Amino acid sequence: MENLHFLTRFDYTLIIVALGAALLGTVSGALGTYAVLRRQSLLGDAISHAALPGIVIAFMLTGSKTPLILVLGAAIAGWLGTLIILSIVRLTRIKYDSAFSLVLSTFFGFGLVLLTQIQRNGDANQAGLDDFIFGQAATMLKRDVLTIGILGGFALVIMLILWKELKLLVFDEGFAASIGFPTRVLDILLTSLFVIAIVIGLQAVGAVLMSAMLVAPAVAARQWTDKISLMVLLAACFGALAGVSGTFISSIAVGIPTGPTIILCATVIVGFSIAFAPNRGLLWNSIRQHRNRRSLKIATAKLIGAAATKNQIKNDTRPS
Repeated sequence: MENLHFLTRFDYTLIIVALGAALLGTVSGALGTYAVLRRQSLLGDAISHAALPGIVIAFMLTGSKTPLILVLGAAIAGWLGTLIILSIVRLTRIKYDSAFSLVLSTFFGFGLVLLTQIQRNGDANQAGLDDFIFGQAATMLKRDVLTIGILGGFALVIMLILWKELKLLVFDEGFAASIGFPTRVLDILLTSLFVIAIVIGLQAVGAVLMSAMLVAPAVAARQWTDKISLMVLLAACFGALAGVSGTFISSIAVGIPTGPTIILCATVIVGFSIAFAPNRGLLWNSIRQHRNRRSLKIATAKLIGAAATKNQIKNDTRPS
């Protein structure tokens, strides 16, 4: 009876973690499509690292580790870091990659300093805050899953409402501005959706790895299609698949952390897509190149044969 109770509890915990990881993967994959198409994959890394001081400051101000409060602090810090990056790029000659690196290292370093300071103060209630660096998906509770579902669902609804505007912003920002779309507002709004997608996953995957959760499913989906609607759908499915498979693998193998396992599963999906996707896959490209070379050889042989036949006819009809 005791073993049965343990198994039931274990299964319940596993379902909760798997559901949270699936929701996180769905939201991250769908919104990550825009980051990949806009060539802003590094933005996810900058936001996730910039969120750390927000988490620590939120705890210092409230003394609470309630997920919603910490997520709010992370969102404010991540959003602030992103605005600083956009301002640096717009107002100076510094490029995106340099601005990313500068803000990422500054915010993350500041967060580590604050985290170390409260740890030295001996506040017992701060235990577990460092899980936001590398993630601790196995500790997710029902309230954490609800937070991911509500905030992630809100982000997806906004994305669907502004589907036409965001699609135009991604593919032709200049044209969008010329027909009166508020491109700067849309840019900030899209970045805010990235912030939501990242901060809801910090507890599960961590600040160090969360950018991969945003980018990997979208990169995999890009190999299979050229349509943005299908790419968003595939990226959401790939993200959910990585979350669920990573959760179950880590539950079977003792001692393997869930967050990094989820990222490894996402990487496997990317590798499979790069190798076998019919649109861009290496295997099919190799087969097409082989067929093209073979067709070229056959066509060349036919041309040479036709030329030789023509010369032979000329020689045969020439008067002696």
